[in-house]
Amino acid sequence: MEAYYNCLHCKNKRVRIMTTDGKRYEGIVVDVDRNNVYLKTKGNGRMKTSAFYPGSYYGGYYGYGSEILTLSLFTLLAIALI
Repeated sequence: MEAYYNCLHCKNKRVRIMTTDGKRYEGIVVDVDRNNVYLKTKGNGRMKTSAFYPGSYYGGYYGYGSEILTLSLFTLLAIALI
């Protein structure tokens, strides 16, 4: 539950997220629900999801060259504003 509230504070802000498997992601938090955080990153225009909650309805809303990455809140180790 703490990860959920931390992500809510970072909504619409640029962040760096580190997951429990050691991966790091940078982008803007566009939405948060009870299970996932949705991060707008630079990419090839495709949506990606984490292994725990595949599938999302956020793909394609933010134009060419951006990507919405869905990360499970259960995999978050740290989130920091940048």
